[in-house]
Amino acid sequence: MPTAPNTPHRPTARRLLRIAGRAVAGLALVVAVLAVAVYGLSERRLAQRFAVPEAVLLADAETDSAAVARGAHLAVTRGCTGCHAGDLGGKVMIDDPAFARIVPTNLTPGGRLAGWTARDVDRAVRHGVAPDGRGLLLMPSHEYHGLSDRDVADLVAYLQTVRPVERALPASRVGPVGRALFLAGQVPLLPAETIPHAAPRAAAPEAGPTVAYGAYLATSCQGCHGPDLAGAPAHGPDGVPAPDLTATGTAGRWTEAAFAHALRTGLRPDAAPMDSLVMPWTMTRPMSDDDLRALYLYLRALPERPAGDPLAVSR
Repeated sequence: MPTAPNTPHRPTARRLLRIAGRAVAGLALVVAVLAVAVYGLSERRLAQRFAVPEAVLLADAETDSAAVARGAHLAVTRGCTGCHAGDLGGKVMIDDPAFARIVPTNLTPGGRLAGWTARDVDRAVRHGVAPDGRGLLLMPSHEYHGLSDRDVADLVAYLQTVRPVERALPASRVGPVGRALFLAGQVPLLPAETIPHAAPRAAAPEAGPTVAYGAYLATSCQGCHGPDLAGAPAHGPDGVPAPDLTATGTAGRWTEAAFAHALRTGLRPDAAPMDSLVMPWTMTRPMSDDDLRALYLYLRALPERPAGDPLAVSR
């Protein structure tokens, strides 16, 4: 039987391969153009400079023993030792080639801070900005912007007295996935973008077991649990959602005693351990009874998240 001649309606295998090859090449070109655009746009934002008026920065700090002791306490309870290592000598916190390599710097006199003034430290802590004006990657200054002058001064006093650490650390870098998430507003790589740098310095409420002081302490919880502390989706590809801390979530189901016990021991009321890499209870462990009571009272006073809200994640 004679075979039918090739027609436009019956493309040959070779022609199909050519079509597929052109499609793949076109797709690769689109991906390459997108990758270049993502890198260029993200690099422009990451390289921007931020001006912080001298008038809003701390001029100097007392270095008496009481200030140093309070600074040591704040370095733990405000999370400095969690990110920069227990000896504050810096460490690799995230190392994912696709996402990012984030390396909090050496905060001891043996590292970058050796020549920093009180103003330089303040600029980094409350504004997320290095002395050269660059924004600091993932420096949670949006949580620290409301710290009082006294707290920042005590941190400065403590950092000036810690033992120098000399440690070789790789440079931080942001990968393609991290850059794309940054541009999409899913990962706050540069908190300095969100801070009102010219705003007057804040005054802290008086320390004590009050809702107002609890609100002051709770700013350190907002990075994970969201600005309203009512839960937040995971940050980054390997993160986990943060639970609701309002009356509809954890704070509403736990007693004050159970809350304090969990933040001191890392154990939930059912004795299940909390992963310190997910819930950094080691930074809340040194808090005083008044601090924990203030924090609990504040969380109980927060507005409840509506039922059915997908961000109301409780544990």
